[in-house]
Amino acid sequence: MTQLRAVKDVIDSVQTVEGAGFVVNRPFPTQRLDHLDPFLLLDEMGPMELGPGEAEGAPDHPHRGFETVTYLLAGEFVHADSQGNTGRLAPGDVQWMTAGDGVVHSEMPTEQIRRDGGRVHGFQLWVNLPRSDKRMRPRYQDVPARAIPVAESADGKVRVRVIAGEALGRSAVIDTRTPIFYLHFSLSPGAQHVQPAPSDHNVFAYVVSGAVRASNKLVRRGRWRSSVRATRSSSWRASRPRCCCSADGRSTSRWRAMAHSS
Repeated sequence: MTQLRAVKDVIDSVQTVEGAGFVVNRPFPTQRLDHLDPFLLLDEMGPMELGPGEAEGAPDHPHRGFETVTYLLAGEFVHADSQGNTGRLAPGDVQWMTAGDGVVHSEMPTEQIRRDGGRVHGFQLWVNLPRSDKRMRPRYQDVPARAIPVAESADGKVRVRVIAGEALGRSAVIDTRTPIFYLHFSLSPGAQHVQPAPSDHNVFAYVVSGAVRASNKLVRRGRWRSSVRATRSSSWRASRPRCCCSADGRSTSRWRAMAHSS
């Protein structure tokens, strides 16, 4: 018998400034919640429409002992690091950077975005590394949108991009040092989904657009929910969806779920 988790808390994200001056929505770390093991930070950049010369990025800065996961929904960014690695992120792409023993890198909008402006929307998640991996050699996993597995429910009302872990019978192509799932769901109005999760996982979901109902609590865009341990699955249902500033622009509820086994 499936046991559903109860929602422990619903938290509003706060706005803060990062990098060279771009605004992000941040559910944690904040004064209300420092972290959710092993997740250290979640930032949503945008969605925003930028004019010519307005785009900002994150110039050279160091990371060590954890992983940064960048998921872009709109816009284009380039990255470079102290080891000579370079890359480019387009809509739907994921960069999973394992900082390990330490790296200095930059994340900047492309020259075209800086010159002409445009729509920018994306997320960055920080994942702590196990003690045994904190001094490992830095590595990148750059995964283009076309390579990220996609699955749909039998009725077509639930669609998921499987960035890490498993959902609806599909497994991610990204290798993680910490056992987690990272899923981007799109739910049609009235759709319902139950996501299996081990009982020792911390689980949270961030609402990208629209609204979802979890354990009879309505959670809207820009808010996130965490659920208690000791139960096996988490259930979400699209409720009162609305048009939103997301990549697809349709009246769908979109959310991202993350979980970890400590």
